[in-house]
Amino acid sequence: MSTQVLLVECEDRRGLVHTITGVLLKHGVNVVGNQEFVDRGPARFFMRTEFDGDVNAGQLEAELRATLPAAANIRLSNLKPKRIVVLASKEHHCLGDILIRHAFGELNAQVLGVISNHTGLKTLATRFDLPFHFINHESLSREAHEAQLLKIIDPLQPDYLVLAKYMRVLTPEFVRHFPARIINIHHSFLPAFIGAKPYQQAFDRGVKVIGATAHYVTEKLDEGPIIVQQVIPVDHTHTAQDLSQAGHDVEQMVLARALRMVFEDRVFLCGNRTVIFD
Repeated sequence: MSTQVLLVECEDRRGLVHTITGVLLKHGVNVVGNQEFVDRGPARFFMRTEFDGDVNAGQLEAELRATLPAAANIRLSNLKPKRIVVLASKEHHCLGDILIRHAFGELNAQVLGVISNHTGLKTLATRFDLPFHFINHESLSREAHEAQLLKIIDPLQPDYLVLAKYMRVLTPEFVRHFPARIINIHHSFLPAFIGAKPYQQAFDRGVKVIGATAHYVTEKLDEGPIIVQQVIPVDHTHTAQDLSQAGHDVEQMVLARALRMVFEDRVFLCGNRTVIFD
């Protein structure tokens, strides 16, 4: 018997949990987990329901639409592994963590390949028997470089792109090609310490916490909906190199957690915010 997930977002009103679970009961399935949330400002209702049993997806959706508020967003997921392409540049820590988790089945994802604008990570990718594509950005406009990216990415038909410390700013046109399907990780010093050597800048300022943010990529640089954030304490004994290593560690943890949330269909987008059922 398969486990499936029903995701519902709609205008809030009384009795929605009863209504949705009643339709599921009618289809003879067994609800094994349920989480719901109401965003009181816009009066939006969110619900994630796990159930055991097979259903006719079209019939289930039709019955739900007949009983839920108009324009309800309804999605049924069988939690199959998401198809992903990973983009990276020079830093290995996030890519390496993804590939290890992928090798041991911890991501609920199928890595289709690695793309980089540098050659240094090829050995890492090939150790895991994954295709590695080097697309040099030098002497190319961003648009021309991204056109070459799309020649590799589009035939693979990924569900998501993961930017594992990919140090290229994507054009709005490229981002629109993958709406709400690009996930990025970066240190949480922004908007402070912008530019080169952020950990050296942080050391020079004597910061007491460092952290990381995983978010969806939108047309506005580093302003997309946040999925996961985490900070760890540091003190005066940490050198700039210590801060950098600690930063890499927390980036790995935050990105892995964000990918798990997204790939297990636990994340709803609500404007520029997220609703996450852990």
